[in-house]
Amino acid sequence: MPAIRRKYGKVGLGGTFDKLHRGHIKLIEKALEMGDCVVIGLTTDRMLRKNPKPHEVAVYSYRKRELTAQLRKMDVLDRVQIVPIDDAYGPTLNDGGIEAILSSRETVDGVVEINRLRVERGLKPLDMIAINMILAQDCTPISTTRIRKNEIDREGRLLKSNE
Repeated sequence: MPAIRRKYGKVGLGGTFDKLHRGHIKLIEKALEMGDCVVIGLTTDRMLRKNPKPHEVAVYSYRKRELTAQLRKMDVLDRVQIVPIDDAYGPTLNDGGIEAILSSRETVDGVVEINRLRVERGLKPLDMIAINMILAQDCTPISTTRIRKNEIDREGRLLKSNE
């Protein structure tokens, strides 16, 4: 059976991937649908010290283990490369093989900046694939912040209040 040729040879995406949830998985699935190879930039602890989140974040090694376990469960480890990133750009400014980048619609400005810097460096701009955030049961986006506040679970289901 011939290999499936997707639209792109290599696509990239990045994030913290703390409390891996349904929204993260949908982003990864879309990247796998679009690219033969997916490069996932995983924010390092150093980057998080420079740009702290409004909540606790698991250490890099734990987040990488959780992400790797999910990719293994999806049976796609052979198509994905996880790379540590210490800034918002990761390998996108150096890797001319990356053809497209996935982001949520809320982070499109970052992709515009990446493309500006790529052009300055003589690289082709990346095709941008922006996806909507996945909504929780209450029609509000699933986020790690909401999961850490015990508002929702990783699937976006509302948790009972303690009131």
